[in-house]
Amino acid sequence: MVSAVPTHVWIITVIGLLAIVAFDLIVIARRKHTVTIKDATRWVLFYIGLAGLFAVALFLFTPGASGSEFVAGYITEYSLSVDNLFVFVIIMARFAVPSLAQDKVLYIGIVVSMLLRAVFILAGAAAIAAASWVFYIFGAFLVYTAVRLALEGENDETDFQENAVLRGMRRILPLQHDYDGAKLVSKVGGKRMLTPLVIVIAAIGMANVIFALDSIPAIFGLTQDAYVVLTANAFALMGLRQLYFLIGGLLERVIYLNVGLSVILAFIGVKLIIEALHGSHIDDIGAIHLPHIGIATSLGFIAGTLLVTTVASLIKSGYDRRRVSMD
Repeated sequence: MVSAVPTHVWIITVIGLLAIVAFDLIVIARRKHTVTIKDATRWVLFYIGLAGLFAVALFLFTPGASGSEFVAGYITEYSLSVDNLFVFVIIMARFAVPSLAQDKVLYIGIVVSMLLRAVFILAGAAAIAAASWVFYIFGAFLVYTAVRLALEGENDETDFQENAVLRGMRRILPLQHDYDGAKLVSKVGGKRMLTPLVIVIAAIGMANVIFALDSIPAIFGLTQDAYVVLTANAFALMGLRQLYFLIGGLLERVIYLNVGLSVILAFIGVKLIIEALHGSHIDDIGAIHLPHIGIATSLGFIAGTLLVTTVASLIKSGYDRRRVSMD
């Protein structure tokens, strides 16, 4: 099923999301100082509140489980996006991006990735509608990703390396070596040159798209409604920039993040495979009955895993700090 949402609701939603993106741009243009913790906290709460209001609207005005599916999808996308933040921190440090320019860089990079994700989501929805066996592919891919993520261990600086696209852009584009504040284009000797911010924006956008290869199949494991998938992704990405400034320096304390995310991905992968088997009229494998995993069960499992992961990480990091101070 691609979506049961009427066309006019799609149009209103897209206009609303574009208005939020435009409002965000106005705020960035008027800001003359680096983003503070107070600023970031206020905006993170604002975007979470928007997502909450949207979820309430789905519960009130749409039939079925759209509201629950959105909540589960939003939490999943937001939690998977947190892993992106560590890569963002590395990119900002690797390119020595000026503090005042970081907000603008993240904004443009995330908006570009939102557009690209929309294409992936519509393509994924069309593929699922055309053939139910796509669930087998998505499920197997998520299980593989979960195993790979668990084996990688903690995030480190090797998580980001300049790829061939970025190296090619350096050779082709008229780039200057130094930054010029938050400007993308600057004049050098009377000639217009691009600043290194262009490369940083490309790196942020590509990192977001690469992470989408994991997160989009994951949310399709919770809902096949393209409207819910698209809006959950949009709200998660819109709040990601502010979250970077809020918890960027705290990411190293969530040491079990990859473990928690790998468990969630594996769970959704298995759920997808079970749904694919049900679609093939296979309800039992030998003496084992294949259960139906509802959205409430999925939401509870995801929230519980994130809670355990966060608490365990804080306990472990606190213990390590005390041990270091004693030494």
